Parts: sequence; structure tokens; C-alpha cells
Amino acid sequence: IALFNQGEYYKCHDALEEAWKQDQSPARELYRGILQVGIAYHQILRGNYRGAIKMLLRLRQWLGPLPPVCRGVNIAKLRQNAAEVQAILTELGPERVGEFDTAVFQPIEYTS
Repeated sequence: IALFNQGEYYKCHDALEEAWKQDQSPARELYRGILQVGIAYHQILRGNYRGAIKMLLRLRQWLGPLPPVCRGVNIAKLRQNAAEVQAILTELGPERVGEFDTAVFQPIEYTS
């Protein structure tokens, strides 16, 4: 999660994929959901509109069923930020993906 919060979305993917593979509990989808958000943000940084939208749509199936807080991670805020990113990206469209303001990307927040 530290990698995600540092904007190292691709490196975060590799680390979370390993954690996801090792965890057999239902909460393992937390890792997959964060991984998908990170890849979506990475795709936006690369200018890949279609790839980003695909990931943003897909991540709903993993983050959607999770409670608002899972293993201390504020899932509600992460879902909200991903939805905001998707709305802005959709409004920009593929031709203007390079204009996306990455200040919209929010760090993952821990809560109790």
C-alpha cells in the first residue's frame, strides 16, 4: 500500500498480486481491488484510456462486496475516489486522456 500511496502503481501491482495469491480468506479480494485501482491509475498515466476504463469497471466486482473498512483500509473512500476518476476520465474521453489531472488520485487511507 505504501507503493500505491507513493504513486508506484505498477510496483504496487506486483506486491499485491503476491499477497493476493498467498491469502485464502474472503478479504483477499481487498488486494485484488487495490491492485486493479493501481493498474487503472497506471494506465491513465500512460495515456491508455481504454485500459484504464476497463480496469475501473472491473474493480467494482472486487471492491463492491467489501465492507466500508476492510483490514483497516478505508474501502468506502477508495471506491469513491475510483468512481470520481472514472467520471472525470469518461468526460475527457480517449482524445483528452493526457489532460487528466492526477491530483485527483488519492492515497489509500487507513482507519479503525
